[in-house]
Parts: sequence; structure tokens; C-alpha cells
Amino acid sequence: MAALGREAGADLKDAGVVPLRAGEAPKDTRMAAYTHGQRSLSLGDAKFRRPMVIEIIEKKFEYLRKEKTLNIYGTVFFGTAASFSGIIANFIFRHCFKVKHDALRTYASLTTLPFLSTIVTYKLLVTDALYSGNISQENCVLRSSLIGIVCGVLYPCGLAFSKNGRLAVKYHTVPLPPKGRVLLYWVLLCQTEIKAMMIPLVFQTVFGIFNGLQHYARFESTLEKTVHED
Repeated sequence: MAALGREAGADLKDAGVVPLRAGEAPKDTRMAAYTHGQRSLSLGDAKFRRPMVIEIIEKKFEYLRKEKTLNIYGTVFFGTAASFSGIIANFIFRHCFKVKHDALRTYASLTTLPFLSTIVTYKLLVTDALYSGNISQENCVLRSSLIGIVCGVLYPCGLAFSKNGRLAVKYHTVPLPPKGRVLLYWVLLCQTEIKAMMIPLVFQTVFGIFNGLQHYARFESTLEKTVHED
């Protein structure tokens, strides 16, 4: 029997199977138990990275908050310049039409409406489009300058022309124009004084270009900072 046991052990050893000693667990079982009891590296990495991710998100919000604050100042100043254009246009057309009635109403509307239209249009066409990544630097500058021309000069001029022209017809401060030639008559009546609006036109165009360049530069710097933090 002992000889048979030794022969069986030799056969198992030749086959690559190491016989187990008394009380000894298999190697695979021990490895599985060790792996099961060891802390998972992925969970540890997740716990370690969570504060880093929160810190990066907080820095991104801080950059964006500063950028939006600076952009609000520029947009408000842009709208304020449009309000001054409205005041100048209202003064010019009231003088042309010799209107002295409803001064407070006309000045109030010519101050607030260009201001609000400039801010809303700039936000929709420049700010929102820029943060969505739909426009380039050239397009940003072009849109900003066009907003300065349209909302900061042409719209106040048209509004002042319309309001004061109606007051002129209502109170008969100027001779009534012939039928069918109202617009031409009023334009000829104001053609000398309207040239003064060239000053706000040049200012709004230059400031629109400057504001577009500055806004795009701030957006690019904020984007680089957030990417660098990642």
C-alpha cells in the first residue's frame, strides 16, 4: 500500500499537480480571498478625484462669473451710449419741427427704448452666440458694430423723427406737407441739422468694434483658463 501511495504521488507530481498538505488551502482560493478582501482601486480613485472635480467646477464658475460681470459692464455702457444718441436725436428733431410740447414723454422714450433695444439685441446676437460657439472673432466684431449703428443711431433717429413729426402735425408747429410727400418734405426740412448725427454714428461704430474685440478676447481667456485647469 505504501508503494502504491508513493507511485500515485509521483504520477501527480509528473502531471504538474502539487499535493496539498494538511490544513493548507489551495493557492487559487487564497488569491481569490485576498483579492476579495483588498480595497478596490477604482473606488479609491473616485474618492480621491471627487474633491479635485469639485474644485475645477468651482474655478470654472468663478471664471465665468467674472467674465459675465465684465461683459455686463460693457453692454450697459453700450446701451448708455445709445441712450445719449437718442437724446441728441430728439433734441435735433424737436428743433427742426419746432416742437415744444410733451418734452418729458419724448425724452423718456428716446432714452429708455434705445438702451433696452441695444442690450437685448447684443445679448441675443453676440453674447449668447459667442458662448454657444457659433461665431468667430470677425463675426463677433461685425455684429457688435452693426448693433451700435442700428440700435445706437438709426433706431433713435427714426423714433425721434416719427414722434416729433406727429407732434408737429398735431400742434401745427410747421406747415403741413403736401399729400404723398410727407417723408420727403420732413427729410428736406431736417437735412441740415441731421448731419450732426454723424458724430454719434462714428462713435457707436468705433465703440462697437472695440466692444466686440474686447468681449471676444475675454471669452478666449476664460476658455483657456478652464481648459488649463482640466
